[in-house]
Amino acid sequence: MVFGTDGWRGLINEELNNQNIGRVAAAFALYLVKNTRSGKMVKVAIGYDGRQYSRKFAVLFSRVLASQNIEVFFSEQIIPTPLLSYYVRANYLDAGVMVTASHNPPEYNGIKFKASYGGPFLTEETHKVESYIDRELVQVSDKNIHQVDFTNIYFQQIEKMVDFYSIRKSGIKVLIDSMAGAGQQMLENILLKHHCPAETIFKFAESDFASRLPEPIEKNLTPLRDELIANGNYAMGIATDGDADRVGILMDNGEWLSAQETILYLSDFLINYKKLSGDIVKTSSVTDKLVELTNSTGRGLHNVQVGFKYICEKMITEDILFGAEESGGFGYKNHMPERDGLLSGLLMTEMLAVSGYSKLSEYVKVKRKEFGDTFYKRIDMEYHSPDRNDLLPELYGKNPDAINGEKVKSIQSFYSSRNVINGLKFTFRGNARWLLIRSSETEPLLRFYAEGNSNEDVDKLLNIGKDIITIK
Repeated sequence: MVFGTDGWRGLINEELNNQNIGRVAAAFALYLVKNTRSGKMVKVAIGYDGRQYSRKFAVLFSRVLASQNIEVFFSEQIIPTPLLSYYVRANYLDAGVMVTASHNPPEYNGIKFKASYGGPFLTEETHKVESYIDRELVQVSDKNIHQVDFTNIYFQQIEKMVDFYSIRKSGIKVLIDSMAGAGQQMLENILLKHHCPAETIFKFAESDFASRLPEPIEKNLTPLRDELIANGNYAMGIATDGDADRVGILMDNGEWLSAQETILYLSDFLINYKKLSGDIVKTSSVTDKLVELTNSTGRGLHNVQVGFKYICEKMITEDILFGAEESGGFGYKNHMPERDGLLSGLLMTEMLAVSGYSKLSEYVKVKRKEFGDTFYKRIDMEYHSPDRNDLLPELYGKNPDAINGEKVKSIQSFYSSRNVINGLKFTFRGNARWLLIRSSETEPLLRFYAEGNSNEDVDKLLNIGKDIITIK
């Protein structure tokens, strides 16, 4: 049983079964008891999404914790992960547990661990939980379990973060696709509460996500695109993933707004319109167009390994305004060091509302003139060779000055949770031209990411990445 960058995931009825849930819960309970000061009763919040057995697994997890005299606050309904995380932070609890497999297919489920600050466990703490597996017998109890509402305190926080007056005044209407996930009608409900027009498709949480993969990327958002085009009255489309901690955006005309552009425009909005202080932290796979924006506004820009827990680490130790990963997971200052797809969708709505434009496509047209077009692509390649985990450390040791005639300006290395180099980012001559190669810790995959001056330039850099494999 090996935990990944965001907890533990596996196939239902194989890895994810009652026995293994009990083992993980017992290990988590032992970790909490041993790492909490003596005499203090440990308090934990537990939530769950709409996947098969999610509530059942959450109940079992709660009972195992309760058997160790841990007080449990159990969600009375299906909730998005951000609500669980914020409940932990706002109520000064010791930890949180979310039963979800996020954007993975419906045959998967999993466990996310949340720390007292409302964000993911850092690597060291996750390893500690792992080390306690099978150290204690699994016991259960119903004592000290309270079924509670997680929504009100979260909505109160969101009302502090978003200018609903400006959204209402603008008259724009948004279309929401909850992808039959845990987001349900929550975005619509908070907008309607403030008399802001909104409508949701796939508003009910379904265990099979209405036969879609619950990942808010372009190829999965055909229903949202079709409805935007057919209706013609919406300003934009907002999609949230299976547990609503990630967001994907479509323009009013059905065109996909890449996560790279979404990150760039949100950063610009937070810095130049909302005038909030703090630096930007991004994973190494996010656009380097942020360099010019942060330099021109006197902000710091921090690059970290792929994985939101690395963003979280920066957010809890430094003055960070905005943390972003290329998969659509964003965290915000004055909120919590955690992805929040609901808040991200609302801030995108506010951004458009205060711009004076009634359609997102109009706003993006202006911003593309300001920042230039963004050209970016990611590809995954199966790589079954046994030297996969040695490949990038060896290449880093060679420190090439040029690859296929392209002058290398810098090489940045990134380390896995096992402290082995599993990512190299090559920056080339020109503006925002780079290649990132990552080796998966759990699958026989190499991932290539590139940004360049044109689609052809991006393809050229990706081909350089493939060539690197042969010249290692």
